[in-house]
Amino acid sequence: MARGKEAYMKDALAIHRWLLAHQVHHEIVRLPRPMTCAEELPETLSRAPERCLMVTVFEVATRIGREAVIAVVSPVAAPPRPGAVGGLLGARQVRPAPARVVNAASDYADGLVCPLLLPESLPMLIDDRVSMDTEPVFTATGERHTALSIRALDLLTLLPGKMVDLRGPRPKGSREAVARRH
Repeated sequence: MARGKEAYMKDALAIHRWLLAHQVHHEIVRLPRPMTCAEELPETLSRAPERCLMVTVFEVATRIGREAVIAVVSPVAAPPRPGAVGGLLGARQVRPAPARVVNAASDYADGLVCPLLLPESLPMLIDDRVSMDTEPVFTATGERHTALSIRALDLLTLLPGKMVDLRGPRPKGSREAVARRH
């Protein structure tokens, strides 16, 4: 890896320029206090956790022994569970990626990953609980002092990932109650 590439981390300015180039209405919001991770967005911005999005990066071990890194976009109110991601992918093991892997795979600071401008080599899943409306959602920008406000539909239109159900496995069989025999 080139020395310059190692030092480059994406930030609010890179996101802002990219969105301007694509003529997407958005706002970079200056936060009243710094945050350490996207999970702090609802409290920091006084917004509903369903309107604040986070990106979780996982290391995945497939059943055939391959290792992969994936990103999952979800509402802060419903963080993705490794078991649900593993069940969906048919993976042998899924675990949150360590900070060094998150930083290298996403080009963002760990905990502050924005769903935009992720490398094409990083597969993305989008939790279907992400709102699909014209109201704003909020995401991290890679910086502790800013957040991105963008219409949910605009963001979803820009994301290359696949919309998936991450509620977890459903029990098999009928859910009807059966009376016991006396």
